[in-house]
Amino acid sequence: MLSNSCSLSILVARTDIPFMMHTIPHLVRMSNFNFIERVLCMDTAPLSGDKVMRPGIGTLSDLRDCCNTLISEGIVDKVVDINYDQTYQQKMYQKHFGSPIKPTHNYKGYPILGSIFHIESVPGDYVLHYDSDMLLHQEADYSWIDEGMKLMEQHPEIMAIRPLTGPPTKDGTIYQQNKPLKPEAGGFYKFKFFSSRVYLINRKRFDKLLPLPVLWRSYKKKFLNQLPLSLRTILNYYTGKGKLDSWEIMVSMKLEKTNYVRASMSSPKAWTIHPKDRSPEFIRALPDIIEKIEKGWYPLEQAGHYDLISKYWL
Repeated sequence: MLSNSCSLSILVARTDIPFMMHTIPHLVRMSNFNFIERVLCMDTAPLSGDKVMRPGIGTLSDLRDCCNTLISEGIVDKVVDINYDQTYQQKMYQKHFGSPIKPTHNYKGYPILGSIFHIESVPGDYVLHYDSDMLLHQEADYSWIDEGMKLMEQHPEIMAIRPLTGPPTKDGTIYQQNKPLKPEAGGFYKFKFFSSRVYLINRKRFDKLLPLPVLWRSYKKKFLNQLPLSLRTILNYYTGKGKLDSWEIMVSMKLEKTNYVRASMSSPKAWTIHPKDRSPEFIRALPDIIEKIEKGWYPLEQAGHYDLISKYWL
């Protein structure tokens, strides 16, 4: 019997303020699923890496006001702050990495501990995560979450699943790094690389993937890069100087060493788009873009492409 208990968990930070009041209600509305909980996990840590340069950064008070508004409007159920207590961090890193590591964010300023926290802090057999800037279309008579769960039950090699990447093309082609890919039998594409922007996971199955390898950015002193990974991890723990790479790359590295895959569904009934644009022009146009996507409209030039191509929308 298929279990459909699932929580929605979305990371939010001060960098999301320009668009989150449009995108989060849209994502919840389009998902159209009876979640156990709809949770916003708030990153209260100081900004670092390239996040410092993002446009439209507000204050933590502004962010908390946005979250409270989404609660009062019934869009989400609650907001929880990422737990930066050292005891909690050590416990979670031991489980997910098998190593004591100090950085809470990667070299870009993306929350590594937060990526773990927002999985561990919600109930349910399944956890669904969207990055707060994602856009989603889903037909009214369809549930990509239900279908995704069914596919995961039928295919135990699927570690994580998500909807079609980009609006559909006539022949089912999608483009990954400008390379065309055709759909496989079974209703999904298989990948050995993971994306943290959208994923549905079965919590128990994900736990079987752990621990993940700890991946560090290259040192300026090149000879240090030749050290075994475990030794570099110990060195960075005691010096506090190492910079972590991306969590999704660590998950990808583990997928490469196992029989698990990340799946993208091939059904044209649900699809996602990732906007890279943060310009004032795009933010102004965002409500109109969301309205079009919810209706299923998109420029023909966008078909099969995952990243939103602004010149065809604005």
